[in-house]
Amino acid sequence: MVAQPDTPNSIVYIVDDNDGMRETLEALFQSVRQAVKSFASAREFLAAYPVGQPGCLIADIRMPEMSGLELYEELKRRSIDLPVIFLTGYGDVDMAVGAMKAGAVDFIAKPYRAQDLLDRVQQAVNASLQLQREKVDHDSARDGLTRLTQRERQVLDLIVAGEPNKRIAFQLGLSMKTVEFHRANVMRKLNAASLADLLKKAIGGAQH
Repeated sequence: MVAQPDTPNSIVYIVDDNDGMRETLEALFQSVRQAVKSFASAREFLAAYPVGQPGCLIADIRMPEMSGLELYEELKRRSIDLPVIFLTGYGDVDMAVGAMKAGAVDFIAKPYRAQDLLDRVQQAVNASLQLQREKVDHDSARDGLTRLTQRERQVLDLIVAGEPNKRIAFQLGLSMKTVEFHRANVMRKLNAASLADLLKKAIGGAQH
């Protein structure tokens, strides 16, 4: 039975110079309510892809003008983190293995089982959505860090260093009540739900 839950806010992109293959794949993903767009060439896809859109790219490994592997290399050159699954024909095993070593998500040999393709695409889409969520969290944390006052940043740095409120108050020459006030502001500005969450966002925001 061909079934897979739809994944909102994601798009499966198909790049294949074979009209029949594109139509078949489009119908498959439409049957499970997955948004899908197809292109006859790699260059068409590159011209249309909105950078940052989560989803998955299914590309034929052998195409004229720009092959699937060349398309993948171009995505890496542009720092586009879209997961890629290659469709390979008979005799393309070595090429597909090379793609995997280069970092491609997966490859599927033709003829393929519809459910296998759906399962692997779903895994790739989930990974893409997770990556997007992490980027949003990092961007939000970084923005929160820029909104901290100098004193709040001092308090945060000591929290990250593992200092309790009492030692923070001593080191900064503040009262416990003032430290608690600044700490609450830091938690609010970084939208942190707990100390562990605060540490994660403080470290992540500083790294991105």
